Amino acid sequence: MARFVYAFFLMLVITFVIQDVYGGGEGSLRPEQCAGACDYRCSKTQYHKACITYCNICCAKCLCVPSGTYGHKEECPCYDHWKTKRGTPKCP
Repeated sequence: MARFVYAFFLMLVITFVIQDVYGGGEGSLRPEQCAGACDYRCSKTQYHKACITYCNICCAKCLCVPSGTYGHKEECPCYDHWKTKRGTPKCP
């Protein structure tokens, strides 16, 4: 029984840590967490420098970065709906 409780507690803690760093909805990050979340978000793109730059700008405004390395923008409406002057997505 003690192993089950320990495993459940560990799984719960890991879930909250992952959500806190890599997603979790608009306003879920603190400003100092943006760099780490953007490093992960941009880790698989060939346009790393541009991705990091715009991701950090978006995170500073929205305090959210979608989970994963691509997609999932619906997790952060501010991040998803911020557009350039041309109407294209500003945030990677």
